[in-house]
Amino acid sequence: MAKAKASPAAQQPFLTDIKTLRARARKHIENGAVTDGYQADRATVVKLLNEALATELVCILRYKRHYFMASGINADAVAQEFLQHATEEQGHADLIAARIVQLKGEPNFNPDGLATRSHAEYVEGGSLVDMIREDLVAERIAIESYGEMIRYMGDKDITTRRMLEDILAMEEEHADDLSSLLEDLGR
Repeated sequence: MAKAKASPAAQQPFLTDIKTLRARARKHIENGAVTDGYQADRATVVKLLNEALATELVCILRYKRHYFMASGINADAVAQEFLQHATEEQGHADLIAARIVQLKGEPNFNPDGLATRSHAEYVEGGSLVDMIREDLVAERIAIESYGEMIRYMGDKDITTRRMLEDILAMEEEHADDLSSLLEDLGR
C-alpha cells in the first residue's frame, strides 16, 4: 500500500515561528496596526472607506432632515425611527473614520464633493411616505455597496470586513424597518 504524500500546505506550520513574528513586529513599527501580513491594497481600502464615510454622512443629513420635517398623523413614530437611524448612521461613520485612521489614511469629512463621493443620494422627499421611500432606497444602495466591499475585502483585510459586516447587518435592519413603515402607512 502506497503512503499518501502530504500536501504542501500540510507541510507548513500553522503559525509563523515566534522569532520571525517578533522580528516582523519590530519592523516598520511606524505603521501601527498595519503589519506585513496585511494583504489588501491599503490605498484602495481607504478610498472605499471614504466613499462609505460619505454615504453615511449623507444618510445622517437626510435622516435628520426627515426627522425634523416629518408631519401628519403618523409623524411622531416615524420621526423617532428617522432619529434612531440617524444616530446609528453616525455610529457607522465614526467606526469607518476610525478604521481609516488605523490604516494610516485620512477620513474625508470635507463637505465639498460629499454628494459625489456618497453612493446614496440626498433626496428630501415631499411627504412622509416619500421620505420613507427615499430612505429605503438609500438603505438598499448601502446594502449592495457594503456587500461588494465585503466581498472585495475577503481575507485580505479581516478587520475591515468584519466592521463592514456589522454595519451591513444594521443597514439591512434599517431597510426592514422602513419597509414595515411603508406597509403600515399603506393600510
